[in-house]
Amino acid sequence: MDDFRKEFENMSAKNFVAPLENCMDGSCEADEAVDLKDYPSYTEALYAKLVAPYVSGIYISKWDIKNIALEAGDSMAIHPRKRMFELLMKFATTKENMQSVLDALEEHMEDKIDIYTECMTKFPSTAVVFEPKIAKARRTIKFFPQIVEEYFED
Repeated sequence: MDDFRKEFENMSAKNFVAPLENCMDGSCEADEAVDLKDYPSYTEALYAKLVAPYVSGIYISKWDIKNIALEAGDSMAIHPRKRMFELLMKFATTKENMQSVLDALEEHMEDKIDIYTECMTKFPSTAVVFEPKIAKARRTIKFFPQIVEEYFED
């Protein structure tokens, strides 16, 4: 039993802990351009890239989506997050509306980055948690022009 326990601990350290420690800064993620055409629908692709906190670094709640929609010029009721995002994308059918949505989303993400930065300033030990989130959020924001280009190809 002791051999099995040692083997498991070695496997855990080798396969789970070490890779996570080496990727905390986000350097393990591909910096390549994301091809949104690999998804069944563009809305699903954007949902996966913008709303998933693991990818974007920022959690976007139902209320956040509602506020983003209001700031972009749309109004919506509270539904499940995915449904609300779908409704937001139905609003963003013109280049101007999509740009308004992305501008509102960028402002929301910048507000969250400010909160994360404040937490890191007050509690420096939290930097290992917030720095990767900020890096992901910055990468996501840099991705916004590509969204407009792909979605509204001439």
